[in-house]
Amino acid sequence: MDPKTIEKSLAERASKVLMSTYAQTPIALERGEGCRVWDREGKSYLDFLGGIAVTALGHSHPAVTAALREQAGKILHSSNLYYIEPQIALAEQLVRHSFADRVFFCNSGTEANEAAIKLVRRYATERFGPEKRTILCMENSFHGRTMGSLSATGQGKFQKGFEPLLPGFAFAPFNDLAALDRIWDATVAAVLLEPVQGEGGICVPAPDYLREVKKRCRERQALLVLDEVQTGMGRTGTLLAHEQFGVTPDVLTLAKALGNGLPIGALLATAEAAGAFTPGAHAATFGGNHLVTAVAGKVLEIIGAPEFLSRVKQVGAYFRQGLQTLVEAFPQVREARGLGLLLGLALDVPGKPVVEACLERGFLINCTQDTVLRFAPPLIITEAEIDPLLLTLQDIFTEMSL
Repeated sequence: MDPKTIEKSLAERASKVLMSTYAQTPIALERGEGCRVWDREGKSYLDFLGGIAVTALGHSHPAVTAALREQAGKILHSSNLYYIEPQIALAEQLVRHSFADRVFFCNSGTEANEAAIKLVRRYATERFGPEKRTILCMENSFHGRTMGSLSATGQGKFQKGFEPLLPGFAFAPFNDLAALDRIWDATVAAVLLEPVQGEGGICVPAPDYLREVKKRCRERQALLVLDEVQTGMGRTGTLLAHEQFGVTPDVLTLAKALGNGLPIGALLATAEAAGAFTPGAHAATFGGNHLVTAVAGKVLEIIGAPEFLSRVKQVGAYFRQGLQTLVEAFPQVREARGLGLLLGLALDVPGKPVVEACLERGFLINCTQDTVLRFAPPLIITEAEIDPLLLTLQDIFTEMSL
């Protein structure tokens, strides 16, 4: 049977039973190994999206698979009503590798951000009173799809039709300290931002921006909350992206690559900030169960190794330089952006045709903000795997120029 017929059949089946919440690419992937995946007809693709920065160790990583199988043979879930040893061990790892003193586990990035919103609101209310409740967020940000995290997201296209949003959020342009100062008032309890905006177009701030935001938080009795759902877990070349900006937050959120494909999110905080959560204040039925924390512990062990992170920086620099050559060669390619292996290529034309052309030629990428190609491959990607994509992009842009 023709592959297109098969995918059309799947699309028809899906349309009859699934809610239409995704504009899906017309392929169905059924297996993967390393940085390569295969569809149902055996066509292979080099994966430069990694499940949107999720499969940091690639597909079917043997150590991850072994950890999953071993834990699945013991116990999957028991409830947070009881102690869970793999969960405690993972929290110990996260504390050891970060600024944090305490960890709360949930199932996703949006849940982690929802927990962060609740934590800082309670912290500020208990210490300063109910009038201190505003959370300053950034325009063009993305923090999730639940009502709290959606209300904190600075992109109207995600919010349309879901009004009224939750009150208590204000927005400033990213990387603009003067604008931040103009809207900052006595009600501000926290600043919530991404060290590098992902869905916003792979936007990297000025070197001193995060330090200046942290300084203002300290002076004005507000908490700094960093959303590292996409930038964390080695994606930018350090375990946590904020390490490269010389600043530590009070609260931080993780997800995506922490489970390498299993659903897990984490809220990290200093002991002072974490003290606002007491028994019954927040919970997650599946959060941090035996299976996901056992696997995440192995993922963190691998990614957290200095030699692994050093390699991410090295390969990321190689990839970035290759993208820069495209900027210099083609007028429709405006800018190469990003840190480590979270990279973007800003175009002066819509990016969707480029994404489709890459798919046809065996490469998975995507586009954000309509004109920014996003690359978030497994962190184990090699120069030998990057080169074919660069050559393919060169061919595509050449054809577009004709």
